[in-house]
Amino acid sequence: MDIFEIIVNILLLIASVLLVIVVLAQDSKSAGLGGAFGGETTALSTRGKKASREKQLQKLTVIFGIIVAVLALLMLLMPAFKKWTTPADDASAMLNVIRNFI
Repeated sequence: MDIFEIIVNILLLIASVLLVIVVLAQDSKSAGLGGAFGGETTALSTRGKKASREKQLQKLTVIFGIIVAVLALLMLLMPAFKKWTTPADDASAMLNVIRNFI
């Protein structure tokens, strides 16, 4: 395994764990599935520190979600990058790589 793959794997693991922690730290905005079927809900307005904390957690959720998505796509495309970066014996070998990629 290449050192770049190891680094991306570690970053993906860390970002995934942080995403789970941030999502679990957020307060529930509804009564869950029971609220969708007519369960009793109360309208609570959040103000001050609690509202700013929730806003920060929401931003962190989006940021970590994007990081996880980008790293996962990078992991998916790594074999294609290896094919492009390996030295080819001649032009026909590079054409074979392109045909296999497409």
